Amino acid sequence: MAIWNPWHGCHKLSPGCLNCYVYRRDESIGKDASIVTKTGDFTLPRKKNRQGQFKLTVEDGEVFTCMTSDFFLEDADAWRQECWDMIRERQDLHFHIITKRIDRFAKCIPPDWGEGWEHVTICITCENQDRADYRLPIFLSLPILHRKIISEPMLGELNIEKYLATGLIEQVICGGESGDKARPCDFRWIQEVRRQCIRCGIPFVFKQTGAVFVKDGKVYHIERKLQMAQAKKSGYSYVPGTGSADAIRYHLPERSELFTRLGQSDFRSRFHLSEKEKAYIAEKGMETIRSHAQDFVAKRLSAENPANDGKQTPMKGHPVFLAQHATACCCRGCLEKWHRIPAGKVLRPEEQIYIVDVLMDWIRKECDAN
Repeated sequence: MAIWNPWHGCHKLSPGCLNCYVYRRDESIGKDASIVTKTGDFTLPRKKNRQGQFKLTVEDGEVFTCMTSDFFLEDADAWRQECWDMIRERQDLHFHIITKRIDRFAKCIPPDWGEGWEHVTICITCENQDRADYRLPIFLSLPILHRKIISEPMLGELNIEKYLATGLIEQVICGGESGDKARPCDFRWIQEVRRQCIRCGIPFVFKQTGAVFVKDGKVYHIERKLQMAQAKKSGYSYVPGTGSADAIRYHLPERSELFTRLGQSDFRSRFHLSEKEKAYIAEKGMETIRSHAQDFVAKRLSAENPANDGKQTPMKGHPVFLAQHATACCCRGCLEKWHRIPAGKVLRPEEQIYIVDVLMDWIRKECDAN
């Protein structure tokens, strides 16, 4: 990875900018980060070493552009065309441009941009739902060949599935906020966006925990040097079809604790077997009902990305369907939230057996109830 900062300095624009790392760093050396200036690396893509070779080479990998500013900042309008010229010249490199100003994109592209350049990826940041709903419709309407979404710092729950479902997003990256004044990042937010990516078949990267990380209701203060390492160690980054989710460690809940929690849920507690359904079970026998449960779990839940996930279990029509909703075994999202079984992995035989056992426990309790 290489970094090219043609100019330095920016103006805070939205909630994600509050604790900007550029402002923090500049303030520590007595510099005003709101003053935008060209840098000595302005012409880096053209610079060569003493041997006459480009300093930026294919071996450097992706070139992240304008990391201490915003490429579409108004202050840089006079300089941007020359940057586009250099990007055009270096088609052997791949440039990543991250922006909060996607609404200025159409005014700032070169005349020959067309439908986009193959060697340029545009990334937009969406730190909360408000900014996602403002920026993403604009983003998806523009002529861009490669698009990524970055939620960093992630400041709240995000529902971006309808945007991901367009098939125009190549990757989503999420992470917490660093620094002494960092705002919390809740692991539940990370998991939910990850599940949305899995359902849409899009790679997901959990980049860093941030300095204040919330997991299972507990608040953890994590040193800067460990924030990326801890995110990587979690295994929650996801690449479709690679088995990446198999590396995630988890512990199944104790059965008694699980049923206690289920009993405290108004939604889960509303499901009960009718006398007709109990008669059906008595007629077929528990072993037959168990075989039906095994079949439903294998066909509707066990895949890495089950078809129509979240809607694959009917609300009626078979006692097992009711059991699935009552025990939160109805979809992969509920399995992760209630049973800790990570989304995005093919269910192992022992995991399928566990789910079937939970379903049958509930069915037996219902049949034994007066």
